[in-house]
Amino acid sequence: MNFRLLVFYIASVISLSVALVSMYYERSWNHFFILLAVSFVVSFIILNNVLNQYINNRISNIYKLIRSLKLGKDMKEVLAEHASDDPIKGAEQEVRDWAKQKSTEIDQLKAQEKFRREFLSNISHEFKTPLFAIQGYIETLQDGMITDDPDMALVFLDKAAKNIDRLTYLINDLDEISKLESGKISLNIQKFDIIELIHETIEHLIDKANKHNIKIVFNTKSNQAVQVKGDRLKIQQVLINLIDNSLKYGKNGGKTTVSIFPLLDQILIEVTDNGYGIEEKNLPRVFERFFRTDKSRSRDIGGSGLGLSIVKHILEAHQQTVNVRSTEGIGTTFGFTLSKSKNI
Repeated sequence: MNFRLLVFYIASVISLSVALVSMYYERSWNHFFILLAVSFVVSFIILNNVLNQYINNRISNIYKLIRSLKLGKDMKEVLAEHASDDPIKGAEQEVRDWAKQKSTEIDQLKAQEKFRREFLSNISHEFKTPLFAIQGYIETLQDGMITDDPDMALVFLDKAAKNIDRLTYLINDLDEISKLESGKISLNIQKFDIIELIHETIEHLIDKANKHNIKIVFNTKSNQAVQVKGDRLKIQQVLINLIDNSLKYGKNGGKTTVSIFPLLDQILIEVTDNGYGIEEKNLPRVFERFFRTDKSRSRDIGGSGLGLSIVKHILEAHQQTVNVRSTEGIGTTFGFTLSKSKNI
């Protein structure tokens, strides 16, 4: 109910009661109407001022309390000097903002809880798969295969070794992400030639590309040095992860292209493949830990499932960006930026 309407009703009741009492004793209609009008005006003014002052004081205290709790005890004196001229409206807005903030926090907590459950489920699966395989190979060898079929025993030992390597990659990558997130890894920022680094990285992966029957092409107009600044080893890790990812998910007989584009204060590096591509709905999640667009095929390919997440963390540590665009059946492009070198 409107505040002034409430005061009007109360003043009307009071003034009518006073006028009726007067009418009972005086028996005069003129006296009745005069007293009714005067008592109504006086009652309305008094009630309006008294109730308004009382409510304002109460709401003002609540408003200051909310603000003090949000901003800290050391802000109380400042708030007392700059209290809202309309405490009711101010308190209402504060409560709305508070409710909106809490709703956002709850949504974030729910999203974090969902991510935590998925992460624990994924990491459990990633560890169990190679562990169970190793356990099976060792038990078979213990049952007498070493003496009964030495050639097959060597095959089993080789498979067990590969699964141990997979566990090692997984543990090392988890340790890498943990250190990146906690800031324990300090970057060795230096000036270096990105053209030279790309050539080195391609040379490092050329055997793997040949194994997948994929050609790596460096799309550059010249081999003239392009100086950038960053941690050279970490940026090489980014290039290795992105190119390696394109080889894993590229098509047999396909091509991976590395390109650079000069921007205003940055250099854009892109790694493009003509592989199977990624569904549009999965693009926002490709940098999540252990996220795989095709889980069965991805696990057959191998890897820890953390490569793209490491890429994202390294570039964020450099205060740079990484993005992805893809079309199913056509291919995928990952791009990231680096700052052009100045005197550092």
